Amino acid sequence: MLTDRFDHALAYASRIHRDQTRKGTAIPYISHLMGTAAIALENGADEDQAIAALLHDAVEDQGGADRLIDVRARFGERVAKIVEHCTDTDVVPKPAWRERKEAYIASLAHKPVASLEVSLADKTHNAGAIVADLAIHGDALWSRFTGGRDGSLWYYRDLVTAFRNLIGGAGTERFARLVDEMRRAAAK
Repeated sequence: MLTDRFDHALAYASRIHRDQTRKGTAIPYISHLMGTAAIALENGADEDQAIAALLHDAVEDQGGADRLIDVRARFGERVAKIVEHCTDTDVVPKPAWRERKEAYIASLAHKPVASLEVSLADKTHNAGAIVADLAIHGDALWSRFTGGRDGSLWYYRDLVTAFRNLIGGAGTERFARLVDEMRRAAAK
């Protein structure tokens, strides 16, 4: 069961991401964070993982290393570690996109299962959004992404391979199906 800690994390995530929207849309960013937490819970996450799912982009998008210190103080060491593991950089400006993504994929093999499960929920929500938006916007969608069509497809394909090798299971296969759907839609 979820406790008041989850409620506090939801309010905190909403507050710190309040002025952020999803790439190329007017959709409040909190929708992604709630979707990620929902997928994590559906995949069997515990409360710390669900809280980390709500906060997984806090360091990367809303304050860097100082934000991680605040997350640790508010929600504990385990949540902070999972958030840290889901962050591909806390450096501003961010390193080059391809370099960041290659390093993130390589780092997955050294992360605990609890962190991998939250990362998987994040990538699953993102893949679902891409599939839905491809149906509406077609190839114009790829202009939202630094990696474009080819880079994005490479990244998601390699993530499927990594998650299959590292954790497997129904959640990973759900993600793999979405990536397959994304690849088919991108080929049209």
